[in-house]
Amino acid sequence: MSYKAAFYLSSLLRNCVPLSAISQAKQTHAQILGLGFLSNVTLQTDLLLFYSKCGVLQDARQVFDKMSERNMYSWNIMLASYAQNSLFLDAMNVFDDFLKMGLRPDHYTMPPVFKSCVGIGDAFLGKMLHGWVIRLGFEEYVVVGSSVLDFYVKFGNLVDAKRVFSNMLSRDSAVWNSMISGFGRAGFYVDALNCFRSMLSEGVNMDSMSIPSILNACGREGDLMKGKEIHGQVVKSLIFDGDVAIGNSLIDMYAKCGCLHDSEKVFRNMRELNLVTWTTLISCYGVHGKGEDSLALFKKMKDCGFKPNCVTLTAILASCSHSGLIDQGWKIFDSISFEYGLKPSVEHYACMVDLLGRFGHLEEALGLVKNMKSVATASVWGALLAGCVMHKNVEIGEVAALQLFELEPRNSELWNICKVKESDGSWMHSFKGLLLPSANLLTFWQAACVTLCF
Repeated sequence: MSYKAAFYLSSLLRNCVPLSAISQAKQTHAQILGLGFLSNVTLQTDLLLFYSKCGVLQDARQVFDKMSERNMYSWNIMLASYAQNSLFLDAMNVFDDFLKMGLRPDHYTMPPVFKSCVGIGDAFLGKMLHGWVIRLGFEEYVVVGSSVLDFYVKFGNLVDAKRVFSNMLSRDSAVWNSMISGFGRAGFYVDALNCFRSMLSEGVNMDSMSIPSILNACGREGDLMKGKEIHGQVVKSLIFDGDVAIGNSLIDMYAKCGCLHDSEKVFRNMRELNLVTWTTLISCYGVHGKGEDSLALFKKMKDCGFKPNCVTLTAILASCSHSGLIDQGWKIFDSISFEYGLKPSVEHYACMVDLLGRFGHLEEALGLVKNMKSVATASVWGALLAGCVMHKNVEIGEVAALQLFELEPRNSELWNICKVKESDGSWMHSFKGLLLPSANLLTFWQAACVTLCF
């Protein structure tokens, strides 16, 4: 085999990768086959890398299966390719084959494996692999530590996440972002803000990934001053100029802090708008009780050529609910199927039931629930029960409460929306038969005193 020919073909394949030149690569692949060079490990690996980078995983797997000799690099490429394309079971099968071969993983092997553990929802396996990482001495590698941290964050295990974070010798922006977003997703917004301050004090600059997370924390905590400070830094930095995700986060942050006019100003000044941008401001108007403004913006969005998705439709229905726009709400609800060709989701039903329930149309709301094409969830029955509490409708309220207890007997919403009234035991008798088989549920009932305040 000519070394020069093999080197030339290898160079051709590597040049195809950044261009995603699939047809040229396939021609080169054909040349390799024609010249009898397929047994060359370097060329096989280059072919595998190309197909993997371009997302042609079927061809990548064929090359991988036919490789005369697989080195660590080729195993890692195949693992990473499956994980990056969300084929997590395939990635774990490759990892299983890797272990059966008696091979020892390196620090590039583990990140896609942890990502796959998250993808398949196997927290136990991930935790077991973390112990393996410690024994192999891979914790010092940022790429491994970051993947372990992300694994714990995605599963909501912030205790172990903080432990991993504290033990890391080096933390790049991705590590800090993972920790900040983890705090935010868990509702620990003060911790997220403190983590952000620590990041800046250690000389790590904020980036396009950290800014949306921290703006969300500012909004949730009502920290307008910090939010404005970050906004000022964003404006001064040319790096973030025109970043749509950051603009969307600013709109949301200002609205959560009660500064809807600033949200509108950010919206007007954005050079590029996406569907999330429109949906965010529609939702902000709704939360502030400006249902008519939400509807006007919704119409303008459609006039600009944007087609609403399920999230947008949920936002506009919620806006109608907050403002009591029943006719407009029904019109939008009906349009989900007839105009947009979508199946109304549980969230859409919950919003519509909430709208009807808030303003006393409880029979209509119950009829809607009974005619649902999918099974009504706790959120739907909870919305109906809230309306019954508001309008003191015992008959429909009992139906909703019984359904809610059957679905989620320990639902915390019952603590919030139900009141204590010792003198009215009518509902207690209704529930006793339901709850007696379970001592735990009866104890919960007695503790919660779930009777409506009529």
